[in-house]
Amino acid sequence: MRIVLIRFALIVGGNKKMKKSKTMSEAWLYLVLLTALFMLSANPARAGGDCKASGGLKYICGPQNAEDILQLGHTRWLITSGMDGSQQKTGAPGHIYLVDSRNKTYEEFFPGVHPVFRQDRRMFPDCHGPINPKKFSAHGIALRERSAGRYRLYITSHGEREAIEAFDIDARGDKPSIAWTGCVPLPKTMWPNSVVILSDGGFVTTKFSDPTKPDDFDKIMRAKITGSVYEWHPGGEVTKIPGTALSGPNGIAVSKDDRWIYVAVSGTHKVVRYDRTARPVTAKSVTISIRPDNIRWGDDGMLYTVGDNYVPYSKCAALPCGVGWSIIRIDPRTMSAKRVAGAGEDTAIPAPSVAVPVGNEFWIGSFAADRIGYMPRTAASGRN
Repeated sequence: MRIVLIRFALIVGGNKKMKKSKTMSEAWLYLVLLTALFMLSANPARAGGDCKASGGLKYICGPQNAEDILQLGHTRWLITSGMDGSQQKTGAPGHIYLVDSRNKTYEEFFPGVHPVFRQDRRMFPDCHGPINPKKFSAHGIALRERSAGRYRLYITSHGEREAIEAFDIDARGDKPSIAWTGCVPLPKTMWPNSVVILSDGGFVTTKFSDPTKPDDFDKIMRAKITGSVYEWHPGGEVTKIPGTALSGPNGIAVSKDDRWIYVAVSGTHKVVRYDRTARPVTAKSVTISIRPDNIRWGDDGMLYTVGDNYVPYSKCAALPCGVGWSIIRIDPRTMSAKRVAGAGEDTAIPAPSVAVPVGNEFWIGSFAADRIGYMPRTAASGRN
């Protein structure tokens, strides 16, 4: 979830006239709607503006609230999440989009016209029925190739249930196909943000905050603990990993051998590396110049994260701060960080949530935009 939501939520959260009897879901929707109104008034280009290049980016207009983006293997296809339309008061449900990075086109991937449901009850025995296509919100995504051309997709989803929703993608034909295949329900006190898939089909996910505690937003802005990292393995339960308490844990990545996990921490503007084989887990972190959101691997073995340029809460308690955003490259071995690209507030995506390197481009998404963007990677990152 974009940290801009948290900043504005502080203002709303300070209104003591909100009745305590209001449910958490009502309060959450109230915060989201007010945040959206503020963001759209500050940036009308995101609310139906033109699709011309701006601020060094070009755009594919149409995908709504593409909070996360991943490349499907080494193909030209990109998978993006699509959070529900409460940000724009459209009432539109969540989506998964399929993007052609070569031709710069997109289409609705799920639910589409004829959504396919094919539950794997052995893998997901605790999932009580298919996802409701009209009442879900696709947030963070994870992909893992299971066999040649076949992928498993996990999504942190909100709506009728807080869960990790699972899909199967078949990319062996001219165009990929998708089918819902199961879910892992999450605790009611857990608002998941990002997820990665482990080699056994399990996952590691970030608990950004507790949805039953509306003051968690204030805590994140003040760098207080609100969540931690959780894991699940087939046949087991979702459990917290001891020693991973963090302030707004957001994006997450995992090494190929499942040993190292990397967490982008919004509250303390850090990236933290955990060694899962140590007991207790050990950590090493680097402080970066942004409030990071999602974190993604590049084909150069580096990690990439993106977010608003960091401004202390004491100097900027509400948007707009007018500071622009940056893409940060992190060496997973040394945990050193370097800014490799970015933009000012003159772009139509002024507060991005993901920057994923694909070929010679960075692809940029946001949880509250009507488009995704792309920009040259070569000049920005020094890629040969």
